[in-house]
Amino acid sequence: MNENGDRYQCLQLPRPFLIPVPASPLLLSLYSILCYSPCLYHPQLQTFNTAAPCTTVEELTTGAAISQALHQIDPAWFSESWLGRIKEDVGNNWRLKMNNLKKILQMMVDYYNEVLSQEIQEFPLPDLVKVAQHSDPVELGRLLQFTLGCAVKCERKQEYIQVIMTLEESVQHVVMTALQEVRLGLTRFDPCQVTVLQEERNSLLAENDVLTDRANQLDSFDDPSTPSGRKHSQLQIQLETLQEENFRLEAAKDDYRIHCEELEKQLIEVQHRNDELTSLAEESRALKDELDILRSCSDRAVKLEASVETYRRKLEDLGDLRRQVKLLEEKNMTYMHNTVSLEEELRKANAARAQLETYKRQVRHRIIIERDSLKETNEELRCNQAQQDQLLQADTNCTNCVCPCPYREKFIRLQHENKMLHVQQEGSENDKISELQTLLEVAHRTRSELDTENRLSRERVTELQQQVEDLQKALQGQGAKTDDSHLKRKLDAHMVQLNEAQDEIMKKKELLEDLQPDNTQTSLRLEELMAALKKKDDDMRAMEERYKMYLEKARNVIRALDPKLNPATAEIQALKNQLTDRDKRILSLERECEQAKLREYEEKLIVTAWYNKVRTCRQNRHVVFLTLYFLLKIKDRNVPFTNVTYTEILFQLKHSCCMSSAPFRV
Repeated sequence: MNENGDRYQCLQLPRPFLIPVPASPLLLSLYSILCYSPCLYHPQLQTFNTAAPCTTVEELTTGAAISQALHQIDPAWFSESWLGRIKEDVGNNWRLKMNNLKKILQMMVDYYNEVLSQEIQEFPLPDLVKVAQHSDPVELGRLLQFTLGCAVKCERKQEYIQVIMTLEESVQHVVMTALQEVRLGLTRFDPCQVTVLQEERNSLLAENDVLTDRANQLDSFDDPSTPSGRKHSQLQIQLETLQEENFRLEAAKDDYRIHCEELEKQLIEVQHRNDELTSLAEESRALKDELDILRSCSDRAVKLEASVETYRRKLEDLGDLRRQVKLLEEKNMTYMHNTVSLEEELRKANAARAQLETYKRQVRHRIIIERDSLKETNEELRCNQAQQDQLLQADTNCTNCVCPCPYREKFIRLQHENKMLHVQQEGSENDKISELQTLLEVAHRTRSELDTENRLSRERVTELQQQVEDLQKALQGQGAKTDDSHLKRKLDAHMVQLNEAQDEIMKKKELLEDLQPDNTQTSLRLEELMAALKKKDDDMRAMEERYKMYLEKARNVIRALDPKLNPATAEIQALKNQLTDRDKRILSLERECEQAKLREYEEKLIVTAWYNKVRTCRQNRHVVFLTLYFLLKIKDRNVPFTNVTYTEILFQLKHSCCMSSAPFRV
């Protein structure tokens, strides 16, 4: 509240000002319009009639209209020459705009300081970058406030005040608020400051008078009649003598400096010469060392030449042997390639053998199963036939009397067909099984023979390769000291052995190539036989189902015709019990068969592992130890020791003892 009872509030002006204004809605709205309306920012400019346009904020930011208005306010300060430095055609270049605004702001600040004797302290200067680049209305309003302050404080201020009084009351109030803000930001000079400045001026004037008196005294030194003049002349003569002495000393100093420079040059030359001499001395020492080294090298070269001559003669003698060794190396390489190819073929043959063994096992297992099933069906059919014969013999009269003829004929015909099919199936299956067994035995026998021969040939090839390598080492180590004829005989013998091994390997290769199509043919034949067996199984199952169906119909008919034959059910139950017992026995036999197969497979694995261990060990102790170890393993695992396994172990043991040059004892 003020003295009149009006309510005030702090209106948020452009920072950093907070000016108290009356809290009327109309005044608040007019102030907002003043801050953000471009047409109310410059109400005074409408009275100046400037040549530059001033209708929008962008036109005011160029500074042309403001500079022309300032020229009308005070033409003496804001002169024509200053107005000519303000560029009007700036376009949208904000740098040119800022240059114009800087000139205007600096001129207004100088006007306030020098003409109006007022210093701007609290009023913030507008940010010209925001005005020029972003057309900020708040900063432009501050610049216009400065312009308005210049107008109401110049010599023609009454004219501009009269123009302000003619405006609307609300606009007048806003303008007066802006002027009050500018006035609060300005400060006049204090009277105390004026008195201080006057005192400083008086002191400066007194000092000026003293300095003029001293200048007049100095002018009197030129008169020789006065004592000061005489003293001045004496001092002047003394000064001249001192200057001459100074010139003489300077000349001597220059001479000494030149002499010193010459001495420095000589010193530098002597240092360079010294460096050159030291480098030459070091080079001479290095050359002496090199000369000593070269002398020792020459002596050594003479010795080496003599040794080279001796080696040359030896090399001439060994030329033939080297050529033979090269030929042997080439043949060895060919043999190695052949062995590699044979090993690959052997791997293929082993794979085919494994596949053939799997086929053999599958076929054997299938044949056993089919044989057991056929035996069971045959026994079941025989039991059924015996039961039917008993029933028929017991009830011949009843059936002849009661059963119709068509059923009896059909039953007899089915029995006959069943017998014929059993006979045919047993004959064909027995023939096929015998053929397959013979084929499998022949293939197995040939494969085992080829494996053993291949293994022996590989061992022989490795032995020959080892002997060739030993010969090459002996040739390289002995040089010319060995006997040429002896080496040639050894080389010829080993060449003969290698040729024989190569012939044997080629024969084995041909045999393997001959066996491969036989394996393919046997596999195809096995597949065909398996398909035929499967078809026969299906036919037998269909016939058995049909036979069972007919048999059940016959039994139903017999039971329907003769209900007194109940004792037959006890016999049927006994037969069923026998069948279940037989099924259990068959299952137990199958389990025993599988266990026997597993034992056989495990025995083969143990034998192969023993063989691999024996191949790695070359000493008799290791072989005997491994043999005992594997025999104990077989005993612990309760593996049946067949004749094949025992003979194979003995053969390998004997072979390893022969390789290790140790006696073999069982």
